[in-house]
Amino acid sequence: MLVIVTESVPPRLRGFLSRWLLEVRAGVYIGDYSIRVRERLWNVILTQLEESGNAVMAWSTNNESGFSFQTAGQNRREPFEIEGFSLVKFLPQENDAVKEASLNQEDTSSFMTEVIDF
Repeated sequence: MLVIVTESVPPRLRGFLSRWLLEVRAGVYIGDYSIRVRERLWNVILTQLEESGNAVMAWSTNNESGFSFQTAGQNRREPFEIEGFSLVKFLPQENDAVKEASLNQEDTSSFMTEVIDF
């Protein structure tokens, strides 16, 4: 089993993938191909992926988890491996720190206004 999920990819890449795989939802492709075909599909994804796009490919394999995967492009989810197990960690959003700082300032200023009005 092979599953490819894409986000923000060019239409030509979506068209190419839909010729080889079944697109069950927008950007979600499934099929059952050999390692050779899987690697060729991934090479096309890597060459046609634009800066804002990203993709993940997962396939069945004989390991502890029963599957393996690889990613391309920028995404908040970053794969890493611990003792042979593939896991995914979430990176913080770029705007989170800025939002928290502005919220803290707003909370302080509204608190100070309430204290002064008291």
